[in-house]
Amino acid sequence: MITGMSGTKKLLLLAILIVMAACMTGCGDDVQNNSNGGRSYSVYYVNNEETGIFSKSYQTTTEDGQELLDELLGQLSVISEKKEYKAPLSGDFAILGYTLDSGQLAINFDEHYKEMDSIKEILVRAAIVRTLSQVRDVSYISFAVNNEPLMDNGGVVVGNMSADMFIDNEGNEINTYEKVNLHLYFANETGDRLVEETQRNVVYNSNISIEKLVVEKLIEGPLSEGSYPTINPETRIVSVTVKDRICYVNLNDVFLNQPYNVTSDVTIYSITNSLVELPSVSKVQISINGDTSVSYKESVSLSTLFERNLDLLTNAASADN
Repeated sequence: MITGMSGTKKLLLLAILIVMAACMTGCGDDVQNNSNGGRSYSVYYVNNEETGIFSKSYQTTTEDGQELLDELLGQLSVISEKKEYKAPLSGDFAILGYTLDSGQLAINFDEHYKEMDSIKEILVRAAIVRTLSQVRDVSYISFAVNNEPLMDNGGVVVGNMSADMFIDNEGNEINTYEKVNLHLYFANETGDRLVEETQRNVVYNSNISIEKLVVEKLIEGPLSEGSYPTINPETRIVSVTVKDRICYVNLNDVFLNQPYNVTSDVTIYSITNSLVELPSVSKVQISINGDTSVSYKESVSLSTLFERNLDLLTNAASADN
């Protein structure tokens, strides 16, 4: 086990913690051999607008994993003389310590790490993970703040991270993020009415559609007290598409298994009302693995084009992120 403590080199240690969150073995696709017998690595930085990340090539002959890790961390803290970009490790936070053991890198930050706004924090994390996951000796990366696991805006532990977490389904790097306010509908305590929950400043990767984001958030469940989930959390999204203002939501068959005490109408209109809040959607079609000739809980035919139904609505809740 390698243990390091550095109060002065806070930027160096910060990058190491993010490496531990990356679930990736071996050198990444960004690593290339060069003519000098060394290798070229991609070091990622945040653009000045704080809307994306980009990479610059870095060449080195260093082969030792720990030395290479320290070297790349140093590069992540280098500030551009011309202010062309922002170094991920040039913030006001410090790394309190880190360990690298059997491919697992764990980094502990001070409380100032949490002072970054949501979008910048994700970009910083993406840049560090994409850079450090190229080190051969690093397989997993995890973050902690004052020895407590890093949480996202919804209070969920970020956990182990991998470089491919920051790559979309088409293989492109995820490097653009946006904030949006969502109006989602969940169940009340008795499961027979809908409760509107406003989730403000939700940060999401703009490579996915906002319609799919809404369905993902419904599956994740509510953030506010007094709101209860309506969809089996094991449900997987097959696809979400929109045509002629009809949103086609295709889910796997786990959706049909309802573990919660909610009525069928509450589940169906939890999805419908949430999507119809978007200006792009006026009706919703739900299918199971592409099949609409099934019924939900043997009472609601999925061949129906569902429209907004506010008769089930009770009161609204707010979840500020």
